[in-house]
Amino acid sequence: MNRTTVSKPLRWLAMAWAAGAFLLTACTPSQSSSAGQAPAAQAVPTEVVAAPVVNGKPMAYALFAGGCFWCIEADFEKLAGVLAVESGYTAGQTPQPTYEQVSAGHTGHTEAVRVLYDPSLVGYAQLVDYFWRHIDPTVKDQQFCDVGPQYRSGIYWQNEAERAIAEASRDALIRSGRFSTIHTELAPSSAFYLAEDYHQDYYKKNELRYSYYRLSCGRDARVKKLWG
Repeated sequence: MNRTTVSKPLRWLAMAWAAGAFLLTACTPSQSSSAGQAPAAQAVPTEVVAAPVVNGKPMAYALFAGGCFWCIEADFEKLAGVLAVESGYTAGQTPQPTYEQVSAGHTGHTEAVRVLYDPSLVGYAQLVDYFWRHIDPTVKDQQFCDVGPQYRSGIYWQNEAERAIAEASRDALIRSGRFSTIHTELAPSSAFYLAEDYHQDYYKKNELRYSYYRLSCGRDARVKKLWG
């Protein structure tokens, strides 16, 4: 069966169960750039949000898109040094988009996460490396069973130091020979809009439904095949 036709029922079946009714919707579209190609987005970040100070220590934010934000949020929250992860939408054109708009592919956004981390415990380079190993960088405008530019993978750098780390990491993967092409978008950060409350910590609030979706989508099986 075509993966495009499979992705929406899986995602929305999980959401329908959570709501107590069967709904017809999904975790979907946008641009991506391959290694060696300039990103289509603007050359400088248009929005950088200052991270809070926690217990007198400055924290930092990092922005990533790895397909369904339920899943990549759950992955990052397992990493030591990460304090919190928020699901949302970024790299699009429509202000304050809703889930329905993003899923329909009308806003240019991709599902993304904003990671709050302690730089004294985990560095940005470590976050980037961890990110790679939880996505499929070989496909364009999709991740696993979710197809469309709203599910494109991406690293959205907030300054030149982050840009250098992200590009060096991507280029090292290409040189390693593991992947001949990487479609993950590397682009400057732009506005990040928080997703609706019911999406935040979905994997905790709806554990069985989330587990069913993740397994049925083949995410972990594909990651294991790619990364071992």
